[in-house]
Amino acid sequence: MSGETVLHPEDIQWISENCTQEPKYRTGFDRNLWIWKNYEPSSTYLMTADVARGDGRDYSAFHIIDLSTMEQVAEYQGKPDIDMFSEILKDVGKEYGNCMIVVENNNVGFAVLEKLLKASYPNVYHSVKSTHEYVDQHIAEYQSNTVPGFTTSMKTRPLIVAKLEEFIRNKLLTIRSLRSLNEFKTFIWNQGKAQAMREYNDDLVMCLAIGCWVRDTVLVDNQRDIEYREAFLNTMTRSNSVLNTTIPGMRGHMDINKSNNIQEMKEYMWLIKG
Repeated sequence: MSGETVLHPEDIQWISENCTQEPKYRTGFDRNLWIWKNYEPSSTYLMTADVARGDGRDYSAFHIIDLSTMEQVAEYQGKPDIDMFSEILKDVGKEYGNCMIVVENNNVGFAVLEKLLKASYPNVYHSVKSTHEYVDQHIAEYQSNTVPGFTTSMKTRPLIVAKLEEFIRNKLLTIRSLRSLNEFKTFIWNQGKAQAMREYNDDLVMCLAIGCWVRDTVLVDNQRDIEYREAFLNTMTRSNSVLNTTIPGMRGHMDINKSNNIQEMKEYMWLIKG
């Protein structure tokens, strides 16, 4: 019903009591980059970002999620300009092992994506237009039907919000940030649409929603395809056996054993020739 929080109050309370922590570091030019865990080579990370429209009320934001544990390890929320935000994304992405960066490709989002690609960042999320079918970046650069970034539309918004609710309800996502927790409390149903209350923001919430959707659909399906291909290749064998298909008496026919003996004699012909 309108006015109710999208996430159940008990789930919000559970996050508050069991997950949220003060960050290990508050860094960045504006001290708005909060870090709970540093990069670990054994982990794989995902960065999801939302770029402010520039009207003064919204924030540019991103999360970094450890995909092996679905734990929030870093978060940013601030109001840098597009050039500076692009640099922050690139630098933090490199710090976390050139992790995949998923940027919502709204109007200003395309400007950030363009700068990341121009800077040759190696792991930007691309998909087939209108389908969100993931495409590797080095392949997408040569295809005309792909687009960088994630498109949040009337069709995809309910899907990604539902995926976030599912992850939190099943306690599959560990949220460390008080800023994210506060947005959960003001993220409500308004005439059937999930959005922030008036005068509040949902940048961090939507970043998390995109991250959950990408992880549970794109990355899981992609990993499954890789496992299928590996299993298929492992079933293939290569034979080195020699098969003589000629008929005895036919010109060119030679017993395999005799052929082997002749080959061995040829190897020692230099002894006979002296």
